[in-house]
Amino acid sequence: MKKILLTVVAVMAFSFSFAETKSKDFDRKFDMSCDIYRLATVLDLDERQMDAVEEIQENFSSEMKSLSALKGPWLRHQIHQVVRKDAQQMRKVLNDKQFHDYMRIIFATLRNRNL
Repeated sequence: MKKILLTVVAVMAFSFSFAETKSKDFDRKFDMSCDIYRLATVLDLDERQMDAVEEIQENFSSEMKSLSALKGPWLRHQIHQVVRKDAQQMRKVLNDKQFHDYMRIIFATLRNRNL
């Protein structure tokens, strides 16, 4: 009886530790913050563009973090809406080549994080 009880306690402890790790990984998956100076170098931004991109990127990151609490069929739709809003704002700031490069970076990031 004692062995069965200890086995059940051990199984419960392992399952709770995995659930906690998965939750942390899930939250980290939605963290879209990036090094703005590195992004500025890749996109070849000027000072005006850099300030605007930094503000847009902060908003995008905070909106994506807020989506980490959602689950189910609405999650994919909400991600699509946030990315679309980000793209519309970036389109106003970046030229065609910069925008194309930015969208490649965003889509690669989303694909790598299985979003």
